[in-house]
Amino acid sequence: MFKNGDIVNKVSKYFDYLRVRYVRKIGKDSDYLKSQSQKYFGKACLSFLFFVIAFGLTSFCILFRTQGIGVVEVVGFVATLIGLLMFRYYQRKYHIYKSGRQGEKTVISTLTRSLSDDYYLINGVYLKEGGGDIDHVIVGPSGVYVLETKNWGGTIICNGDKWQRPGKTVIGSPSLQVKHNVQRIKKIVDVSSVFMGYGVYVKGIIVFTNVHVVLRISNSSVTVLRLSQLVSYIKNQENNCLTRVQIQKIVEQIQKVA
Repeated sequence: MFKNGDIVNKVSKYFDYLRVRYVRKIGKDSDYLKSQSQKYFGKACLSFLFFVIAFGLTSFCILFRTQGIGVVEVVGFVATLIGLLMFRYYQRKYHIYKSGRQGEKTVISTLTRSLSDDYYLINGVYLKEGGGDIDHVIVGPSGVYVLETKNWGGTIICNGDKWQRPGKTVIGSPSLQVKHNVQRIKKIVDVSSVFMGYGVYVKGIIVFTNVHVVLRISNSSVTVLRLSQLVSYIKNQENNCLTRVQIQKIVEQIQKVA
């Protein structure tokens, strides 16, 4: 038979189990990536329609023309080619932004499931000062983490702040980008009277979400992780231990200027 105390303890543990302890999420994925992917999807559709119409009219003229190729057919062929090139360009841009948005959603989903309610996850941070949006900011007991999410595939080579693909194809530098964003967030925290002189730990992390990416990292100026490494990395950090009140203050400070 259970004693009254045992029943109370079991009921208490049951409700503790049911209580939501997931990360406190603020905001969704980037509005910028969403708007860009929608924009280029629309342009891809229009350019494909232009291609189909130009191809159809050109084919009709060639089919029913009794003599050789004329000016109309040449113009039609050029218009068809332009339509096809436009479609391929806008289709590529659409897939780039769609892939980036999917990468951010994957990060949000992973962190939401894996971090406790000791952490805040702020997504799509766009500061009033401008300078582009910040993919994610995590605020927790061990400090503040600024994430730059990349859903790139293939082979990525990094040496310091120089990033490229094989064959010396230089790509944008996510390390420079995340370092700039770290300074933006650190400035917000440091100017607060609550944390002035406290030295809140703000760290930049580049997160790769594509499981097929091959990373060749050498002397990177920032931490580079795969998504599967991110949660354990954050949990294992031992920096200045922030209280719940301090964490809340930092979040409020970021939201004031966002």
